[in-house]
Amino acid sequence: MIINPNLSSFIWSVADLLRGDYKQSEYGKVILPFTVLRRLDCVLEPTKEAVLQEKAARERAGLNPEPFLLRKSGQFFYNTSPLDLKKLMGDQDHIGENLRAYMQAFSPEVRDIFESFEFHTQIDKLAKAGLLYMVTEKFANIDLHPDVVSNAEMGAVFEELIRKFAEISNETAGEHFTPREVIRLMVNLLFIEDDQVLTKPGVVRSMYDPTAGTGGMLSVAEEHLASLNPDARLVMHGQELNPESYAICKADMLIKGQDVSNIIFGNTLSNDGMMGKDFDYMLSNPPFGVEWKKIEKEIRQEAEQKGFNGRFGPGLPRVSDGSLLFLLHLVSKMRPAVDGGSRFGIVLNGSPLFTGGAGSGESEIRRYMLENDLVEAIIGLPTDMFYNTGISTYIWIVSNRKPADRKGKLQLIDASSFWQKMRKSLGSKRKELSPEHISDITRLFGEFQELSRDGVPISRIFNNEDFGYNTITVERPELDDAGKPLISTKGKGKGKPVPNASLRDTENVPLSEDVETYFKSEVLPHAPDAWIDHDKTKIGYEIPFNRHFYVFKPPRPLAEIDAELKGVTDRILIMINGLTA
Repeated sequence: MIINPNLSSFIWSVADLLRGDYKQSEYGKVILPFTVLRRLDCVLEPTKEAVLQEKAARERAGLNPEPFLLRKSGQFFYNTSPLDLKKLMGDQDHIGENLRAYMQAFSPEVRDIFESFEFHTQIDKLAKAGLLYMVTEKFANIDLHPDVVSNAEMGAVFEELIRKFAEISNETAGEHFTPREVIRLMVNLLFIEDDQVLTKPGVVRSMYDPTAGTGGMLSVAEEHLASLNPDARLVMHGQELNPESYAICKADMLIKGQDVSNIIFGNTLSNDGMMGKDFDYMLSNPPFGVEWKKIEKEIRQEAEQKGFNGRFGPGLPRVSDGSLLFLLHLVSKMRPAVDGGSRFGIVLNGSPLFTGGAGSGESEIRRYMLENDLVEAIIGLPTDMFYNTGISTYIWIVSNRKPADRKGKLQLIDASSFWQKMRKSLGSKRKELSPEHISDITRLFGEFQELSRDGVPISRIFNNEDFGYNTITVERPELDDAGKPLISTKGKGKGKPVPNASLRDTENVPLSEDVETYFKSEVLPHAPDAWIDHDKTKIGYEIPFNRHFYVFKPPRPLAEIDAELKGVTDRILIMINGLTA
């Protein structure tokens, strides 16, 4: 979405006012809440008088006016003050106390938004610097009415502001939001198999994002569903850890007419705000490769005490990367298949595909996902797609209601070549998906077929067990001075050769192959005295994504390389002769 340049430049003109009294990294603390305040101010403007009259009438009748005020405002919030931002301009000397009184007159959910921004602190600071009136006046004079700036544009403005302020203060902007075109792709993939259901009149579905940021994923999902079926309703739920992002997400949802008690503040992994709930659809872009040491105690406690009745029964990844914890969290929120099931999309980096050998937490989580037939597809995206990292990323599409033709299968799509260069880089983001790329990837997923283009595979389909293997431990005997195997005289191994620990080796045998057959053909010809210690055999799972799309390019003929080298050598000799001449 292209942000209205006038709006963007206006907001930066406010930054000019703050320069000197505020550090650059603090501009957002003023501009973000004021933008939200002005938006809410404009949204309530048409019903302002009606709300005040209703309040007076209900209070005269001795009734609690709140439910009547919501109806009159036509929104999920209201303000009972006779003031608005324009009226505040009429009394320059009392701007601080009047602004506070105006804020206090909002309904409780809105007050919570401004508390998350710690807006009262900024009012004090601006007043002290003699800037409060000027800044308030700036915002009072910009029109942010929904007829002028749509909800989608407003969401894009918030995201742009957060990105810029995060950039200035060297924070990770990508923690706050996901590029819109990536969300559109994920939403397409999520809804594609349900188009028929979603176009029925009066459809209501639930959507959840455990790392909601400013609410971009929820908003795009809602826009997409509205384009499929204007009568459909998406009830949105989210949880967010960053207070400013949480405040913006809540404000955005409030204006969209969502029940904002479904937007929870806090750490999703250590303090699940959606305990016991499940959802039809879910989307998430959790932080990549972030360690979970700070919340390790709570996570391990839940895993040990609740097991599969909690979220982390399948296993725990290493503390240095919590990505797979978010995957398990989402799995725990899936509506049971008997009640209609769930589908979700999550963006992860490469490590959850292959990190950790057989028996490790990561491998056990992959094993759980594949043995329970939960992964529909994994789509590899181009590098340089996200604002805060240039690394390769992958969208996992997970479902407990796979269509019949997908059962027992996993589709891999290599979309790493599907990109166009951006006119202007944004942080680490240099590439973007065009609408055509999004359609192409969606079609590849929907058609569920193997496909190559120009001899290069793009879509591949595997059986789930193709990614599993047995890690076998191969032992060789300890030899005596005469070169004969030493035989154990005690314990479990009595009467058997003593294994030589320094010669011990492991082999990964695909689940589709018989271990003994593999051992006879691949190991015994090279080590006739070897044997398998079956007690140490472990099952592992990994998804070597890139290996399945690798195309071998034979080296050029030697004669061609020799001719090229000779040409270079001849040119160097001519240049040397030129220097000595």
